[in-house]
Amino acid sequence: MRLFVALYPPPDVVTHIGAYVDRLRVGRATADGVNVRLASADNLHVTLAFLGDVDEGRLPDVRAALDRAAPGWRTPSRRRGARRPDRSDRWRHPPEPVPEPDLLAPESDLAVGPVPPGGVAAVAGGPVARLRLAGGGRFGRGRFTVLWAGLDGDVDALYLVSGAVRSELRRSRLPYDRRLLRPHLTLARPGERLPRAAVDADLADLAEYVGPWWPLAEMVLMASHLGPRPTYDRLGSWPL
Repeated sequence: MRLFVALYPPPDVVTHIGAYVDRLRVGRATADGVNVRLASADNLHVTLAFLGDVDEGRLPDVRAALDRAAPGWRTPSRRRGARRPDRSDRWRHPPEPVPEPDLLAPESDLAVGPVPPGGVAAVAGGPVARLRLAGGGRFGRGRFTVLWAGLDGDVDALYLVSGAVRSELRRSRLPYDRRLLRPHLTLARPGERLPRAAVDADLADLAEYVGPWWPLAEMVLMASHLGPRPTYDRLGSWPL
């Protein structure tokens, strides 16, 4: 089983970013029949941990790890140990083909904008953390070009949740991708099917994007099935 743990934005957030992408060059190219590998609306997600291939017999161990991680990310020790990447982390991993789902470092740090009322204090105090999609960027070059949307708000909460998940997976001796988490939502994988000037123009437009707030409410365990048209199965969810 090819597994990953992710956050899925609510429908209103998906509709909002979808309408914006439709107006970008990548969206118009899709409407014209160009396969720029636009992400499907029902699979727009933010990856927290990518496990890769896991024997089906270990699925109970994965579920147990997430049972512990879901409440565990709010503990004081977890907050003290949280680490966000800084500029010294940029390009620690060179561009390469991005797997689905992906956890590669983007070409620029996420620009985390103003924190809403309560902000990161919500992580420490207990109330629900809030996020929104804002800005964007690109992974890779040429045929490996990927466009993504960034996140704003209580982004520190994502690092805490991801850290808790990875810690429990490690404790259970389960595999996971250990590359640095760079919170993002993949929008399209145009590669070289879109002119570079069009990609650059979309990047400039994405920089202006700001979506609606949504609560950090649950994480989801997914199984992906590769192929010309990848499919995904929802295996469970855990409240945060």
